[in-house]
Amino acid sequence: MLDPDTADGERFEQVILECVRQILAHQDAVRYMDWARVSIPSALGLAEQGLDAHEAQRLAVLLATAIWNLTPLPTEGFQPRPLTGPEGEGPCPCGSGLPFQDCCAVLIEPPELPGELIWELLLDELPERQLQQAVTAGAVPAHLLGAVADRWLDEDRPGRAVALLEPLFAAESADLDERFDPALNVLCDAYDRLDHWKKKREFLERMTERGDAGLRAAAWQRLATIHIDAGDFDAARTAFTQALRLAPESPGTALLEITLLAAQHEDGLARERAKFWRRKLARRGGADDEVMDFLARAGEDPQDALVASHAALIDPLLLRLRDWVRLAGERPLPDYRAEPWRAPPGVASHAQLSLFDGADAAGGRGPEGTSQPARLRTPTALRRLEGQWHQVFPGLKPHSTRLSPPLEGDPWEDDGWVHFLAVHPEAADSLDILDDLASALYIHPESSLPWIAGALLTPLLERARQIVEQAVPPTAQMVIPWAVADNRPPLRLLFRLYLFEEERGADAAAGAALELLLRLNPDDNHGVRAEVINRYLRRGEDEKALELAGRFPNDLLADLAYGEVLALYRLGRRDKAARALSHALGRLPRIPHYLTRKRVRQPPLSPAGITPGGDDQAWLYREAMRDVWAAEPGVLAWLKKHSA
Repeated sequence: MLDPDTADGERFEQVILECVRQILAHQDAVRYMDWARVSIPSALGLAEQGLDAHEAQRLAVLLATAIWNLTPLPTEGFQPRPLTGPEGEGPCPCGSGLPFQDCCAVLIEPPELPGELIWELLLDELPERQLQQAVTAGAVPAHLLGAVADRWLDEDRPGRAVALLEPLFAAESADLDERFDPALNVLCDAYDRLDHWKKKREFLERMTERGDAGLRAAAWQRLATIHIDAGDFDAARTAFTQALRLAPESPGTALLEITLLAAQHEDGLARERAKFWRRKLARRGGADDEVMDFLARAGEDPQDALVASHAALIDPLLLRLRDWVRLAGERPLPDYRAEPWRAPPGVASHAQLSLFDGADAAGGRGPEGTSQPARLRTPTALRRLEGQWHQVFPGLKPHSTRLSPPLEGDPWEDDGWVHFLAVHPEAADSLDILDDLASALYIHPESSLPWIAGALLTPLLERARQIVEQAVPPTAQMVIPWAVADNRPPLRLLFRLYLFEEERGADAAAGAALELLLRLNPDDNHGVRAEVINRYLRRGEDEKALELAGRFPNDLLADLAYGEVLALYRLGRRDKAARALSHALGRLPRIPHYLTRKRVRQPPLSPAGITPGGDDQAWLYREAMRDVWAAEPGVLAWLKKHSA
């Protein structure tokens, strides 16, 4: 007897599909059975299994009958019309010529087939008019409405998909279980197509409290993905924990964990967990080949696995760039040299840009012994390559310390520069070219996704850091000031590295990038000194904070002026703290008012910038550092008294 559970799965399903097509084409039982007796034995390869022609035909008729009896017929209001067997003395329908009672009647029951499989196949085969009739008649099993909506989504009709599925999940009496997971995902995808972000999130939050554990886990998984895409990893971890609690054996939970770890660039742990999940799911069974392939790939390279899993949705130019980046990372570091540089007449060797419009900021003095300015010189062969690059790359350099390039010349509208990179892998040795690539990625809408940033931006920025640190090690006693045009690409790349590490929550790496940037460019054109001193104060490194503040006397940043006051106070040097406060009040008088009050109204903030000494600057400093001040016993009372 044919057992569908042991038959070749794809072959068996294809036979069922052909049967459904024959039934829909004519809805004629006699014609269908005549076709089945001839076609099914060869399609299933029954002769190869050692059955003679008569046995094969008998099994074909039993299977064909089972499929007919389960198939909803459009002419019957999408209800089956089961065949009735002949009378005992009647001829057997298998065509043997024997009476039914002496032939197929003595066989066991026809194979049991999943009715859902018939409906799934039917939904793909019905023409649009009949599909709509089936939906309107309520004949389609509720949990399969997701398949209908998915078909409409493929036809770019997301509104219709939403209209079909929203009532399914809105009904409080609906018996929802994990079979509705595909419908949940299709509804979310339809919301995405319509840009209904808020509606999608509200729907998922509601579904975390409805249905069985499997469906609630699916909602938590989708919420976690939303948080990952937004870079909110704390919320993503919370959602993942809920999904893991509800569905600890789910392949979806496995994929989510690897995605979350890789998005945070915890690649080592991601590899270990991918291998763990792959072993676990292999023992348990039930995970499809796509999941297992992803886990196998993630066990080697989590970032590559994430990009590959989203390849169908990613800009092809990004994928081509990813291939180049992977090869570029294998190249040895180029030999850049820091050459002593002398400012032209009338140009200061440390030409710090003003941090505020209309305000003069004093340049940093730099730590002792590191004042020799230098130019980071590009190797000769790379300079020639850079000349060719600028002939094909349409993007422009960002103005000054900005990160966004000018609007003219969108590099993503032309792929000539990507082809140039493919032909010239040595382009990865050029800091100038790496700077252009980072700027191009900065404006690409998809590059904000964690796995894209991790696969593309991280290797580029890390390579730039390694090139610069090799060229200007701490022992070199040299700095590369922003005033030198050749130094701007590497300094901009290091500032991007800091921002990237900060955004992904890598505090130590972000701090290291800040200190490197400040060491190399003590004039601090990017204004990172504020973040550096605040980090020192948060860690209780008051002497370091004082040293940094001393390099920027008369600074117009509240962080330096008042950071010095706090450091002196915590070190017990109250007289010096009072003098530093008096000096700071002369430049930035509004800070104490905002620091010493438990509650204070937020002043108007302008997107155009900060007013030195203004309420907006004082408010922002309060937001950044009041918790540190408040943690020091007595300092706020002291500040209020001495600033009255």
